[in-house]
Amino acid sequence: MGLEASVFRYPLNTRHPAPLAALQTEIRRLRDKGADTIGVVGFSAGGHLAGLAALAPNADERTSVQFAVLGYAITSMETETYRPSQLVLLGEDASPELRRSTSLDALVTPSAPPFFLWHTAEDSYVPPEHTYRLAAALAADNVPHTVHVFPHGPHSLGLAHGAGEASTWTRFAESWIGEQTGTRTPQGA
Repeated sequence: MGLEASVFRYPLNTRHPAPLAALQTEIRRLRDKGADTIGVVGFSAGGHLAGLAALAPNADERTSVQFAVLGYAITSMETETYRPSQLVLLGEDASPELRRSTSLDALVTPSAPPFFLWHTAEDSYVPPEHTYRLAAALAADNVPHTVHVFPHGPHSLGLAHGAGEASTWTRFAESWIGEQTGTRTPQGA
């Protein structure tokens, strides 16, 4: 797409807010290197982290992001779905306030950046309810977003090569990212 990209390996098996602080440090580093427009892309628990970075309250300009792409992301720490991620990030006795303050759907405000969300209806680890909850919150605050829920495919598809209809998410995302960054080609590819 003609965009600079990097992979950020966030700290695992550590409690909130350590992963978010690490990602915000990386975003500041990219800003210091001259990046004007920063988007985050994440999947599953990494999608939750990318969403937190995009929606973090009190984020300063140096840690703000201009768009987020989330694949089969955990968006709510208030549901009982995919509890293992909640336990790792928040601990066994997380308060209702902590669970709410780390739920993406509860963090959406009208100033949130645009979101591209995708999921599969068959995902048994992180049910599509997570994507629907975030999409509803984005819609309620008139935040630009697009949502794709494909009928088939398990969790952890990544780029979804060879996964049928779900593999089209990358083409849709490429066109959408091009719109966000102004790098869209005539064919959208």
